[in-house]
Amino acid sequence: MSNFSSSISLDYQVMNIGQSQIVHADCFEWLGRIPPSSLHAIVTDPPYGVKEYNFDQLDKRDNGNGGIWRIPPTFDGNVRSPLPRFTALNEKERKQLNNFFLEWGRLSLIALIPGAHIFLASNTFLSQLVFSALVESGLEYRGAIVRLVRTLRGGDRPKNAEEEFEEVCSMPRGCYEPWGLFRKPLPQGMKLSDCLREHKTGGLRRRMNNTPFEDVIDSERTPKEEREIADHPSLKPQSFLRKIVYAALPLGEGVVVDPFMGSGSTIAAAEAVGYKSIGIERHDKYYKMSKKAIPRLAALNKGERQLNMFAY
Repeated sequence: MSNFSSSISLDYQVMNIGQSQIVHADCFEWLGRIPPSSLHAIVTDPPYGVKEYNFDQLDKRDNGNGGIWRIPPTFDGNVRSPLPRFTALNEKERKQLNNFFLEWGRLSLIALIPGAHIFLASNTFLSQLVFSALVESGLEYRGAIVRLVRTLRGGDRPKNAEEEFEEVCSMPRGCYEPWGLFRKPLPQGMKLSDCLREHKTGGLRRRMNNTPFEDVIDSERTPKEEREIADHPSLKPQSFLRKIVYAALPLGEGVVVDPFMGSGSTIAAAEAVGYKSIGIERHDKYYKMSKKAIPRLAALNKGERQLNMFAY
């Protein structure tokens, strides 16, 4: 039996996995159709709405014909042609990026319960554009979570002049990934304690050792074992995602949503920490992949290692 009402599932193709539900839908449409003030938290790694997640680019990748990707060609064993950097985006693409997140932020603002948080993955070059659009949508900017991880982006010598300027790099080599932290504003005059009592939102859950959730988190790159389970180009490790997801529900109650679910790693993290969650994915290949990947990812590193992870 489903843990979710028909007002959340609507008329889309859905599947229940443990306490969670995955929905085959476009998240813009889904967010616009569900009842207002339905969601307790969002944790997501969006595609940014430019180039690399367009269906034509996904088809090229699947067919072995390249596709536009902004991670190194040999990062996960997939063969890709030389890739443009985020810095190659032109003014039109930057405007598209702003419009994409402005509209998504407005829809999320309506769908979220007052005081609910959004954890959103970004990168050092685009984060100022993305975060500004979300603030313009009406969301409160609450800071950034710094995921310490060597992403392999940046550090390159000047293009086509590598030998001439061998001692120069065009940008720093990336050693962290910024995650924007946003909140739907509390109703006027409401204190945090009142919001927690009424909506079970507004704050962040402390760690299992009762110390505060921190905004700098050491992270591994996604292990090979997880990449073999879920062949998604931007798969985040469970060891990191479970910490983020755990913090997203301050009282451990409610529903965590990933509107850009991909292969389901956020939903797997929610299952691992015992939370209810909903994943939305429009691309058929990844929706099908998530059905098998979520239970397998959620089952990784159970028991004592998991408890140690939350006490980081």
